Amino acid sequence: QVQLVESGGGLVQAGGSLRLSCRASGTIFSINTMGWYRQAPGKQRELVAAITIGGSINYADSVKGRFTISRDNDKNTVYLQMNSLKPEDTAVYYCNADGRYYSGGQLWPYDYWGQGTQVTVSS
Repeated sequence: QVQLVESGGGLVQAGGSLRLSCRASGTIFSINTMGWYRQAPGKQRELVAAITIGGSINYADSVKGRFTISRDNDKNTVYLQMNSLKPEDTAVYYCNADGRYYSGGQLWPYDYWGQGTQVTVSS
């Protein structure tokens, strides 16, 4: 099937930067959209940014101008460059990907999540 492994979270001071990475592996046939979501304590999970295989990008209003999403299709990897971080960006960040994978001689759709990586921004 498909696995998503995230890296790059951590603790940073307000105004600092972090770069998250998420690599997809497995019997992947295609990856359509790759995205980053976040969930702060007591809040619902929300979209941060997403990028399609064609390069269309969508950002949450709260991160526009500060975060940049990109992907390397050869490496099945999506990145999130986060600049000018604010304490309100503190959350667990999750990678998401959808597409199709091989199994048993057939193609199956998938929509998977990574395990999450903590981002903490101190004031």
